[in-house]
Amino acid sequence: MRRLRRLPILAAIVMLAACNDTTGPTGRVIGGVDFDVLFAPATSAEMAAVEADWASRQTDPVDVAVLLDSVFDVGTTLTRLLVVSHDVDGVLHVGAILAADGLTQPAPTLVYSHGGDAGVSVDDVVSLLPFLGDVASEFVWVIPSFRSERLTFGDSTWVSEGPPSPWDRDVDDALSLTEAAFDLVAAADSTRVGVLGFSRGAGVGLLMAARDERIDRVIEFFGPTDFFGPFVQDVAEEALLGTPRDLPGLAFLDEQYLQPLARGEVSIASVRSQLIRRSAALFASRLPMVQLHHGTADAVVDVSQGQALIDAMSALGRGEPDFEAYLYEGGTHNPLTLAGSITRARAFLEALR
Repeated sequence: MRRLRRLPILAAIVMLAACNDTTGPTGRVIGGVDFDVLFAPATSAEMAAVEADWASRQTDPVDVAVLLDSVFDVGTTLTRLLVVSHDVDGVLHVGAILAADGLTQPAPTLVYSHGGDAGVSVDDVVSLLPFLGDVASEFVWVIPSFRSERLTFGDSTWVSEGPPSPWDRDVDDALSLTEAAFDLVAAADSTRVGVLGFSRGAGVGLLMAARDERIDRVIEFFGPTDFFGPFVQDVAEEALLGTPRDLPGLAFLDEQYLQPLARGEVSIASVRSQLIRRSAALFASRLPMVQLHHGTADAVVDVSQGQALIDAMSALGRGEPDFEAYLYEGGTHNPLTLAGSITRARAFLEALR
């Protein structure tokens, strides 16, 4: 560490400010990045450009293959598991589909959108089903991994290809797997589709719904919704100053966008586009019915992220039953600390049956 002991205290403060955090003619500059410009409100033109990019995406599954077809008991329900590979716009993706074995009547489709950066375990999803009661066995479950991540079941592991793209290409992967499920499982109803998402996956679920009008409702647990808010600004500041938090997706955003921006290798306009396409609150008018759960003591995704979506929906005049929002005093980044949240989620899913 550079020693400043011999400098006068005021001079040391001035030097640190000049190196790390300054206010100039264009605003607050941190690590060489003008935060006032980077985090200025998104314009309608910028949002339209993102929407045009979304419309150009190719998410139809290609070269669909069943890697595993297995039947096992989930409680008292004999359940069929398909592990599926498919091509998403040139990238090999792997995911899973769960449904009651022998299901013939049309059943609603529910996408499970996982949190974290470590991939998804089918066993973990199966362990969640009892909490949702009978409703769980009456859905076709779609379980995407995201690109570069693992999908595991028992002792078996499959890996999706392609570079990581938290929240952005995650949506492509999930939408493509859902389309494959409609083709592979005759009972999967494409007119009744929901998403259950946690943390990173909750943000993915909201963005899926913003991009695909077939999604009827989203249950989101403590997901990011606004990459322009003060929480993300604080996280970006720490990353630029060399002390990044251990948060899902942050290592990618820091390596691919923040640090190159600080080095002058990418433009602020290009990074702003990346923030916009990850901010579901900006596209609140495109969202279907949503149920939001967030704890006030969440140390991973600050409750201000939940509040951002609440504010966006309120500005549109959207409230219950179209939009349900629950903030839990003292609740953390764990649904078991959000009293009553699972019961509310189960009731919200009932309408899809």
